[in-house]
Amino acid sequence: MTTAPSPDPWIRGLVPNPRAKLRLFCFHYAGGNASIFRTWQNALPVEIEVCAVQLPGRENRLREPSFTRLPQVIQALTPALRPHMMNLPFAFFGHSLGALIAFELTRQLRREEQPGPLHLFLSSHRAPQIPDPDPPIHQLPEAEFIEKLRELNGTPEEVLRSAELMQLLLPCLRADFAVYETYAYASDAPLDCPLSIFGGLQDKEISRDDLLPWREQTTSTCNLRMFPGDHFYLHQAQPLLLKAIYQDLLPALSRIAVNPR
Repeated sequence: MTTAPSPDPWIRGLVPNPRAKLRLFCFHYAGGNASIFRTWQNALPVEIEVCAVQLPGRENRLREPSFTRLPQVIQALTPALRPHMMNLPFAFFGHSLGALIAFELTRQLRREEQPGPLHLFLSSHRAPQIPDPDPPIHQLPEAEFIEKLRELNGTPEEVLRSAELMQLLLPCLRADFAVYETYAYASDAPLDCPLSIFGGLQDKEISRDDLLPWREQTTSTCNLRMFPGDHFYLHQAQPLLLKAIYQDLLPALSRIAVNPR
């Protein structure tokens, strides 16, 4: 299968797939990028087309300013992704900050009376109605901020030790954490799509008890699965994660009789 770079800056490495029945939009974590999903297309069945979303401030969008507030992200994403939502049914997967983006984007589509995802996969983020108990870190002095990143275990040690690389990455990292830490949940009616909630068994930041209240955010089914690994379990447990995603998408895939394209 050949990877064809998408001319759309919001979408990274989309592989056009005429056999796809459903498009899976994937939203990366704070400090991450769309490349973390680069192997997903070949690992998932052909019925699913992976669409990795790229926020400004990283990789091919390095020169663009990063967002610092979630409403900015949602305001920009909604029209940017709409053309990719028109010709195929779709689902959302988001990890950590990406889970929050996927959730709020779904609520925004509902407010606009637009079609929403058939399924919502939310990974390593506490239910949004639960306040974050940890103090914010995005405005810490550089040395303290880097040490907090080290504790989270999401940035390779060789990157943290490189002053040159960190100077390049710090603006995006601070901005992403600002998006995460300034989020203010607004109560609204539950969604009507199924939710799948994922977490890492060794995650010191997000526990099973933090994930269970996601059940309040849908009138449909809500399944919780825990995988071996820490907050970034999605890397080491990728085969198990992708198997779970496919299993949970099977009911939706079975209802899509023909490819609408």
